[in-house]
Amino acid sequence: MSDIRFRWLAVIGLVAGAVGWLVNWWATRNGLPAPALHLSSLITVVGITAITLIFGRKVLVWRNGSRKKPLNPILALRTLILAQACAYAGALSLGWHAGIFVDQLSLIGVRSAPGPLWGSLALMAGGIGMIVVGLVVESFCRLPPGDDDAGPVRQGRDEGEYA
Repeated sequence: MSDIRFRWLAVIGLVAGAVGWLVNWWATRNGLPAPALHLSSLITVVGITAITLIFGRKVLVWRNGSRKKPLNPILALRTLILAQACAYAGALSLGWHAGIFVDQLSLIGVRSAPGPLWGSLALMAGGIGMIVVGLVVESFCRLPPGDDDAGPVRQGRDEGEYA
């Protein structure tokens, strides 16, 4: 399985930001509300990141030497996929709400309530948190080079393969 590509995270964030800005620009100019997620979605973001960290910790504990029981390879693979999905979803959310935030800044002088502005900031922070947790848990899933229990190690990188 390949690593998270930082360029893809940046591309996803920039494209989502441009689209979010454009959609928000169109919506607010036509009397519609800002197309941002509700603040209650932060509960879901926290839940997803917590579950990712819990599964990542299981892999980390096994990787760091608590190998009394064998690690289920399906659990390790699902944890890695969840971590990568968390990072990519965080980039999408961060970009979308950053685009909304930029357009809402231009309306701050004519709008009485800055609600969409603060909501976008909160959801941008949630996106950053998802990216960080995804990257950290992905590193939890990486085996150290030369680990005898891991089987053959991939060549070409300084670090070992995934658990």
